[in-house]
Amino acid sequence: MDTLNLLMQGFITAATPINLMWAFVGCMIGTAVGVLPGIGPAVAVAMLLPITVKVEATASMIFFGGIYYGAMYGGSTTSILLNTPGEAGSMVTAMEGNKMAKHGRAGAALATAAIGSFVAGTIATVLVTFFAPLVAEYAVRLGPPEYFMLMVLAFTTVSAVLGKSTLRGMVALFVGLAMGLIGIDQITGQARYTGGVPELMDGIEVVLIAVGLFAVGEALYNVMYEGRVDETQNRLTSTHMTKEEWKRSWPAWIRATFIGFPFGTVPAGGSEIPTFLSYAAEKKLSKHKEEFGTTGAIEGVAGPEAANNAAITATLIPLLTLGIPTSNTTAILLGAFQNYGIQPGPQLFDTNGAMVWALIASMYIGNVMLLILNLPLVGLWVKLLNIPKSYLYAGILVFSTLGVYGMRQSAFDLVLLYAIGLLGVVMRRFDFPAAPVVVGMILGPLAEAQMRNAVAIGEGKWTIFLERPGSLTLIVIVLCVLIIPRLLRRWAAKKLRAIEGGAG
Repeated sequence: MDTLNLLMQGFITAATPINLMWAFVGCMIGTAVGVLPGIGPAVAVAMLLPITVKVEATASMIFFGGIYYGAMYGGSTTSILLNTPGEAGSMVTAMEGNKMAKHGRAGAALATAAIGSFVAGTIATVLVTFFAPLVAEYAVRLGPPEYFMLMVLAFTTVSAVLGKSTLRGMVALFVGLAMGLIGIDQITGQARYTGGVPELMDGIEVVLIAVGLFAVGEALYNVMYEGRVDETQNRLTSTHMTKEEWKRSWPAWIRATFIGFPFGTVPAGGSEIPTFLSYAAEKKLSKHKEEFGTTGAIEGVAGPEAANNAAITATLIPLLTLGIPTSNTTAILLGAFQNYGIQPGPQLFDTNGAMVWALIASMYIGNVMLLILNLPLVGLWVKLLNIPKSYLYAGILVFSTLGVYGMRQSAFDLVLLYAIGLLGVVMRRFDFPAAPVVVGMILGPLAEAQMRNAVAIGEGKWTIFLERPGSLTLIVIVLCVLIIPRLLRRWAAKKLRAIEGGAG
């Protein structure tokens, strides 16, 4: 009952005119970002991070939340009409959705994707509402050794899961950890690694790093390396489904929601594996197997799209309760929280409960907004694809520069912004993930402090981490994070090859 009362309070906060406006704007921008290939939610949130200087915490979190799940809705549009997935989670949607579009059924594919996203997002939000406080209740009992191992779990997650390889992820993580050490030592009060530059005494701003790596780096990379690609757009039909298509879609939505949600809640999750698993399950259970890979099966769109949205919504559980980001966008959201002096983790529901419940309530509201936006306005979103890439990336650079300069009016910050942007280009060029840099920089100083406290508790003995059941359990989980996803990916890849072989 307490949970429902807190949620009602959250609805009262989220339903104020100003917060509804931020939710609507976030959903609009998120959908537009999802439609535009190559501009993911991470880039959009990073570019807009400087607004945290001016906007109240609850409103900005509702805004960023709208961008995050709005982009997942919009991603299906380009996957179906252009066969161009904007996000990794939309790859499987493109397999059947584009075939449906080529056979004149684009409207039905877009409708089942939008409604499936709404159903999965709503069910997943209900699960977040009841599971997140439960996780936080148990996590609040952690001491310094457990906190440190929790940070190690976060480092392992982002470096092992978000990168093309664990080695590249680890290298990116250590770059972030090194950046996090710049400035004043928390315990001794001594300046370190500043190179005698006064502007570095307070450390490097998280916003500057995120904007440089994601927004500036993405724009510069596309200008320097990406050539012009001409895509063939399929004709958009009216967005409605027949009675038979409804009958085939709704079981897929439900099944996929419960496939996707667990993958979002665990640190080694992500949306790629559950979308492949959902696709495999629908193909196996379908009574219309001949449509898969030929004319396009509606279950092959409904399932993966619902699994994608359920997984994305569930990533808020580890972010809010443990402070562990499991995607590029949640890594940047972690930076947004810290910009307000808020540290996501076990204490968050006690220290900033009103904001957290308003954010969760805004997800219910946002899901309804997105359904209203996506079905009637698909034709409008598709027109965004006509914007020349040169204008798009020039706009990103202008917004990023103005946003970072507006924070401290420092010319040094602009030099640093573009230096980090060039680092982002190099990392993108050689397939190094950017998210571990942001996570390493944010959590590095916190992990250092917890490690020192833990060793002090153990009277200088490092075995303290093995002696306490909680930290030992987390060590085992870290090892599982490193090993299990590899086994699952191999299994999913083998399954997909078997599916494609059967279709051929």
